[in-house]
Amino acid sequence: MSDLEVSVGDIRAAHGRIAEDVVRTPLLPASWAPGDLWLKAENLQPIGAFKLRGAVNAIRRLDPDVRARGVVTHSSGNHGQAVAWAARAAGVRAVIVMPEEATPVKVEATRALGAEVIMAPGARREIVAEAMGAERGMTLIPPFDHADVISGQGTLAVEVLADLSDIDTVLVPIGGGGLISGVGVAVKALSHRTRVVGVEPSLAADARDSLANGRRIEWGAQATYRTIADGTRTPVVGEITFPIIQVTVDEIVTVDEDDILAAVGTLARRAHLVAEPSGALSVAAYLAEPGKYGRAVAVLSGGNIDPPLLARALTLPT
Repeated sequence: MSDLEVSVGDIRAAHGRIAEDVVRTPLLPASWAPGDLWLKAENLQPIGAFKLRGAVNAIRRLDPDVRARGVVTHSSGNHGQAVAWAARAAGVRAVIVMPEEATPVKVEATRALGAEVIMAPGARREIVAEAMGAERGMTLIPPFDHADVISGQGTLAVEVLADLSDIDTVLVPIGGGGLISGVGVAVKALSHRTRVVGVEPSLAADARDSLANGRRIEWGAQATYRTIADGTRTPVVGEITFPIIQVTVDEIVTVDEDDILAAVGTLARRAHLVAEPSGALSVAAYLAEPGKYGRAVAVLSGGNIDPPLLARALTLPT
């Protein structure tokens, strides 16, 4: 893996760099589930998602004079909140470009963290963010396709492997690939026997198709925006993340919308954890085939869910 843009050394360095700001989230046994399932509860981060790890690492890595000019990003919600939180902690300005379709709870949470929020059509949010950065002299912190962001996300795998030995499978949600890239590099360096399995909605399965075809396959926004798992609506995995996925990810599985929503409800009722649909993907995959994964860790990547959607999940029959 020496030719990849992120190494386990980068991830270890990031883990030390972000330790003062990022919660070392618990690894919780899911004794209510069949088999041997554990949950890495990243919904317990201050902004409710793993994204804080990458944002803090990337902003801390900036030269002080560059950081002082502020940061900008584009995000459907969790990365935007993470950048807003990390920028506030560093005492610098943040501009977050969010898609017009973003869930209101994520928009308001981002504003509450002190960031300037600019709404844009989903297909243009990256263009708008880049233009805003050029105009104001701010540094772009991409949501996934950036070595420092990937290194930060991978720190959760360092914690998992320190907390639990003899893991057969780590199940990881996939959007743009930043999380699974960091996790993949760490796991393959530190626990050779452990499989890394990505999980996508069947309505946004661009990473599955990309891995199967050996090249990045783009799904249009019209297709990916059908899924309730808004954190996975990215139409294509990143240029940096895809080569890492090819080397470190053993398999990508998909889950349907009913299973995703059912997993949200199950986590709330049985684990007493609030998960958004993207955050519940790994649990949905495990519950669909509990005998497939052995001793498994499911990354519960986020918990920022609109209350009406949570209420809908809780009314599903058990």
